[in-house]
Amino acid sequence: MTKRDYYDILGVAKSASKDEIKKAYRKLALKYHPDKNKDNKAAEEKFKEASEAYHVLSDEKRKNNYDQFGHAAFGSGSNQGFGNFDFSSSFSDIFEDFFGDDFIGGARTSRRSSLRGNDLRYDLAINLEEAFRGVEKNIKYTTYKKCKDCSGSGAEKGSKPINCEYCNGRGKVRTSQGFFTIQQTCPQCSGYGETIGKPCGNCNGNGKNQENENLTVKIPKGVDDGTRIRLTGKGEAGSKGGGSGDLYLFISIDTHSIFKRAEENLFFDLPITFSNAALGTTVEVPSIDGGKSKIKIPPGAQNGKQFRLKGKGMPILRRNTFGDLYIRIITEVPVSLTKRQKELLEEFKKIEESKTSPVIKNFIDRAKKFWGN
Repeated sequence: MTKRDYYDILGVAKSASKDEIKKAYRKLALKYHPDKNKDNKAAEEKFKEASEAYHVLSDEKRKNNYDQFGHAAFGSGSNQGFGNFDFSSSFSDIFEDFFGDDFIGGARTSRRSSLRGNDLRYDLAINLEEAFRGVEKNIKYTTYKKCKDCSGSGAEKGSKPINCEYCNGRGKVRTSQGFFTIQQTCPQCSGYGETIGKPCGNCNGNGKNQENENLTVKIPKGVDDGTRIRLTGKGEAGSKGGGSGDLYLFISIDTHSIFKRAEENLFFDLPITFSNAALGTTVEVPSIDGGKSKIKIPPGAQNGKQFRLKGKGMPILRRNTFGDLYIRIITEVPVSLTKRQKELLEEFKKIEESKTSPVIKNFIDRAKKFWGN
């Protein structure tokens, strides 16, 4: 038996959005769910068929493969029933899209994960030299840390948390909605599964207190604007023994007085006199490592000519390689001349006019032709 087109099964167009695909599947799932159609094999097959279609079309990568290769992307393409489709795991994933972890079909509870502390952000500015070398920085911030008196339990010393009577320590309560059974957070204990008989006097039962933190952090060489560094467990402490969140460092690089950066490469403009541009010269230029490099400017170098110093740029993050340094010459025309300079330039001008350069002559000829037309 040839497999039906997944778009036809869900009743959507090939251009349907992710939300439209989800809405179409949900409608079919509610209609053909086995709990609602007991001992109805036809309904069960339609439910599986719709679930398989949604499993493929709800994932961008699987959908692209299906659009390009059809059923052949996932198996023989015909007479394969559910083929290699893992119905039990995918069915659980599908309903988590609709109901999250509270859906009881493959029920899971994650009480401890919900008690995890918040992640924190710290913006750290460094200069380009520090980004080149790598640097250690001392940072200070305010966070919530585990209460030392109760070790994070929230209970006074000598007392222990007790099971919540409302949910029997589960942290969840179940309610029925039609043929679905839904788990919800217990309103009595807020999902902890336990209540505190005698709260800790130091933290008022929260299990954590606000404190100042002082850390030395290592910034690797090669970081760029927007680089994010994660420090595991350096965020806020969790509640009731839950794990700590993470601290994220967001790096920004200060503007440099000489160098401009584009990823691993560096750039700067080098001003030179027009006589050096005409006659040629050798100049020393700075490099980001604090050293000097020599470049030879050939006679007749034009304004904007660029030179490349290989390996003189920034280190590439987590690699032992470097970018390049690009230097562009900018020819400066003097704005204030002495009497002697003017005399020399007038003499030079007369020589120039007697021997027009090919480039200038070519332009003049083209201009005369344009005017003539």
